[in-house]
Amino acid sequence: MVGKDNLRTEDLNLCFENLMMVAGGGKGGYMKAGVITEWKDIPVELLMQILSLVDDQTVIKASGVCRGWRDSIFFGLARLSLSWCSKNMNNLVLSLVPKFAKLQTLILRQDKPQLDDNAVGTISNFCHELQILDLSKSFKLTDRSLYAIAHGCHDLTKLNISGCSAFSDNALTYLAGFCRKLKVLNLCGCVRAASDTALQAIGHYCNQLQSLNLGWCDKVGDVGVMSLAYGCPDLRTVDLCGCVHITDESVIALANRCPHLRSLGLYFCKNITDKAMYSLAQSKVKNRMWGSVKGGNEEDGLRTLNISQCTALTPSAVQAVCDSSPALHTCSGRHSLIMSGCLNLTSVHCACAVHAHRAITNFLHPAH
Repeated sequence: MVGKDNLRTEDLNLCFENLMMVAGGGKGGYMKAGVITEWKDIPVELLMQILSLVDDQTVIKASGVCRGWRDSIFFGLARLSLSWCSKNMNNLVLSLVPKFAKLQTLILRQDKPQLDDNAVGTISNFCHELQILDLSKSFKLTDRSLYAIAHGCHDLTKLNISGCSAFSDNALTYLAGFCRKLKVLNLCGCVRAASDTALQAIGHYCNQLQSLNLGWCDKVGDVGVMSLAYGCPDLRTVDLCGCVHITDESVIALANRCPHLRSLGLYFCKNITDKAMYSLAQSKVKNRMWGSVKGGNEEDGLRTLNISQCTALTPSAVQAVCDSSPALHTCSGRHSLIMSGCLNLTSVHCACAVHAHRAITNFLHPAH
């Protein structure tokens, strides 16, 4: 059937013949009116509906069946993933992308590096409507790829280049000036690209940014994070895990300038102190008070906070953050306040954990 890994063009034709036999009432019973007797007779709109039901490998095979399939793919295919391809992904991109020029989402995540700059250049030359691009773990790519994306993919809203350690901050700065619609940017492990200079450019040009992953980018400092906070007020998710040079100033800027912040990762940021925690707590209280006036949601505030290995923090400061953000949980099965490696924070608990403890206590020791 359509969608199997070993599907060939002959299989597609056999499926078509079986379909026509059923429609005509048996073997040799094709439609007498002659409306549909071959693939080319099926309307492009119907082929586009079929495409929406099959997997990406089947789409690729269908592109070689006939002009009708090629046209339907060209005009109707919006999403393609080649992450299943363990070999020859680069050649597939070079040969297929010109046929799939209306793509809006292209997933090229790799377990081992396959893509080179020529493939990304082809994407930028043909996929001008691209909005989501995943190039994670593309270790072979150089700055040429970022320059190509900057020139050809201005409508990008989501870009994942995590693990692309060869990119420089000059190339990322350049890209930020052209891809100004970015809302989600994953730079985890981009140790050369994610510098304060690049983050200043992102803060200046990419004002719609909502999610940024800077995990293990050890060149990032307060200057870069503060530029982001001031330039991207709609930030909701920020991962600074392993950014060992940031201090309280980064967290204070995010707390004060990004009222929609919902997730913050500070794992192994050992320079973070209680000052940052109290700033988060105060900002969330202010936002909730203002939200209640405007009819805001009681779930406003942080929903995820990772302060693992932030050993300078004290229980009172972390408890203040927990109290100010009701969606933060320490209770079993709902951990969203992550504190592993901070043995001095074992006394911090969310409201529901406290209520559960009280209920157990009352059950074991009922009032006389």
